[in-house]
Amino acid sequence: MKNQKICIIGGGLTGLITALCLSKLKINIDLIAGNIKQNLSSNRTLAISQNNYDYFNKLNSFIFTKKEFWPCSQIKLYSESKNNFFNEIFQIQKEQKKVFYMMENSKVIKYLIKNIQKNKFISLKNDKKVNTISSLSLLKSVKTNDITTKYNLVIICTGKKSNLIKNYFPDKSFGYSYDEVSITTTLKHSLLKNNIARQIFSDDEIFALLPISNIKSSIVWSVKKSKIKEYLNKNQLKNKIKYYCQNYIKNIKFLNKIEQRDLNFFTRDKYCHNRVLLFGEALHSVHPLAGQGFNMILRDLSILEKTLKDKIKLGLDIGSDDILAEFSSKTKSRNFVFSVGIDFTKKLFSINNKSFKSLRNLVLSKLNKNQTAKNIFYNLGDKGLKF
Repeated sequence: MKNQKICIIGGGLTGLITALCLSKLKINIDLIAGNIKQNLSSNRTLAISQNNYDYFNKLNSFIFTKKEFWPCSQIKLYSESKNNFFNEIFQIQKEQKKVFYMMENSKVIKYLIKNIQKNKFISLKNDKKVNTISSLSLLKSVKTNDITTKYNLVIICTGKKSNLIKNYFPDKSFGYSYDEVSITTTLKHSLLKNNIARQIFSDDEIFALLPISNIKSSIVWSVKKSKIKEYLNKNQLKNKIKYYCQNYIKNIKFLNKIEQRDLNFFTRDKYCHNRVLLFGEALHSVHPLAGQGFNMILRDLSILEKTLKDKIKLGLDIGSDDILAEFSSKTKSRNFVFSVGIDFTKKLFSINNKSFKSLRNLVLSKLNKNQTAKNIFYNLGDKGLKF
């Protein structure tokens, strides 16, 4: 089937990277980005596994450098103890490969936009808003302002709270609130060889100190809502962050404001319907504990790109129900199991019983001496589930 066309809705990181990856198929893509500038102001950072980093570089559409991704060769887990000290209970180290790479959203988004503007297969429709999505003959019709365009496939990358999704996918989904917020900010500090990611487990809190350059680190700190009110009332947020960081970085300065967002567990039952495919956080949202949220999206993208590539070679319509159902069957089960696994891990680290925490830390310390166990954990974080 010739002259097929894709519409991607959403100007966030997921929409941009989806457009660039699918442009490799040499199909015309309209990227309806909305107000793309609002995505450039966040201090949010994400971790990318070695396998997903390699996937990017194999696309040959764009090459990332240390300016966009900062390599982390080691991750260490700690349990809080007395006297302002944290006990190391588990660590994974890689030299040739990396444990993961850190990326700053705003910096990578700027880089992706530049590549999109140079890509002949992508038409960037900035500041456009989708009014309706409807069926027109065999194709899907998308109306933006006063213009209506037909597409073989529409991919919605706007997140689960989008009105588009509420209107067109009012189907069953499973999820709940963790009753926590994620606090993020960026710190500047003294120069050091900054290649170790650290995660501290405390009562009702998980604090991650993540390197993004030799003089900058990102903070991702999940806190119970009941406790964050206490910090806010006492203006203790910055002091608490410094307390967690004091053993690892010096001369701390806050580079931007402290941001907060609610943390939820979410997984959707229905991925697609009548030439419309949901993608990204519209399908699944997990706790940042394991840094796997965006990695799950990238694994889905790899499968989607390969599925569409194979069908295009056969001359098939890429928006047909059977093709989208094939993508759904390849991804939905593993995403559900992986999401539940992260959720289960989160609950294990949220149990405040003193005896249980001692046993948990003992088990992790034992596993820390077992290289086979470490390799299993690394491979799960790197490539996800395979079945």
